[in-house]
Amino acid sequence: MDSPINPTKVITNAHLAKAMSYSQYRALVDDLLREGKTTGPYQSARMTEYTDLNVHRMNRVEKTVSLNTEVTEALMNVSRNLIWVVLTEGWCGDAAQNLPVIAKIAIASGSKIDLKLLLRDENPEVMDAYLTSGGRSIPKLICLDADTREELGTWGPRPAVVQVLVMAHKADPQGVSHEQFIETIHAWYARDKSQHLQRELAECLVNWK
Repeated sequence: MDSPINPTKVITNAHLAKAMSYSQYRALVDDLLREGKTTGPYQSARMTEYTDLNVHRMNRVEKTVSLNTEVTEALMNVSRNLIWVVLTEGWCGDAAQNLPVIAKIAIASGSKIDLKLLLRDENPEVMDAYLTSGGRSIPKLICLDADTREELGTWGPRPAVVQVLVMAHKADPQGVSHEQFIETIHAWYARDKSQHLQRELAECLVNWK
């Protein structure tokens, strides 16, 4: 993962105060979609279509995800309260696949993990401190100690195996269109059932505890 520009100064109390809960984020995305819109400044029929697909994806993941023993055991061993700040947008397919799982982990933690969501394009100063290979890829999770605000680590924008596929496609598309590639990625998510994500976040929890 790429390192932040200044890990002690990036996320301020003002950012945390305006951040949304997962339920608030879902309500915002749903409300905008009913108006034919999505989050962020880039509005088009295509972006709205992506958001509509993502709402269905989030609904499906919310209904089907089950936390594995690696995550539940890692949660039991978390010894301090954490804040998980996640940069996201309603039109982002990777966010739709991963954010419901992140939210479920936060809920399963009891009061140990406070999940706070920030929209990427409303917070460029935060996003630009957490670039992935120079790009504003989301979702991006930043873990803070809830008491000291010390940054403990980051995750994202997608499970490592998917990131390898994305970078390879960008380097050499091999005649595969962007839309075809996106379909392949979402098919992978459907088969994986969040297991790679859960294993990675369980490892993160061990390191961040």
